[in-house]
Amino acid sequence: MKKMLISDGYDLIADIYLANRDRLKTAKYVQTLLKYLKKSSSILDLGCGAGVPIDDILMKAGHSVIGLDISPKQIMLAKKYCRNGDYSVRDIAQLTHNEYKVEGIVCMYTMFHLPRTKHREMLDTYASFLPTGGLMLLSMGDREFEGEHQMYGENMWSSQYGTATNISMVKQAGFETIIDTLDNTGGERHQIIMAKKL
Repeated sequence: MKKMLISDGYDLIADIYLANRDRLKTAKYVQTLLKYLKKSSSILDLGCGAGVPIDDILMKAGHSVIGLDISPKQIMLAKKYCRNGDYSVRDIAQLTHNEYKVEGIVCMYTMFHLPRTKHREMLDTYASFLPTGGLMLLSMGDREFEGEHQMYGENMWSSQYGTATNISMVKQAGFETIIDTLDNTGGERHQIIMAKKL
């Protein structure tokens, strides 16, 4: 039921979410990620949405992108706006260890739509996709919360821990933190983490 709620919700808000996406000033974190990526890296974008403004920046810089999202409407938009990306409708909670081999992972504004009791396991799975030195850019919750909330007029479900637990889980999954900051853009508040696999 929760997965259906999230999928249906993002289908319904796809256009308005895209129109307002730049309110979240994500591009500056992507630009930082670019400074660390090796030339022509492959990037897995988990919860890619419409691909803007993350995948388009990565591809313009010469990297390749695989994008996964649970919302068919979001994937349709990603294929429209980021034509060189490889996009699929997928529930990222179903990913398995070593299923992908990439140099970088992006997971922005997505983790908190998965049960927080699964976050540590998901981070282990992400780590299995990366080589030593591989990079991960993700957002996580700023405080403990689990339940439904409104997002552009539609019900959404979120589940998250606070910042200290998030960083602890990232380190336990075998990552060294490069960035750990609270971002307040767009009237929202998210913990932004960039980390390197040890």
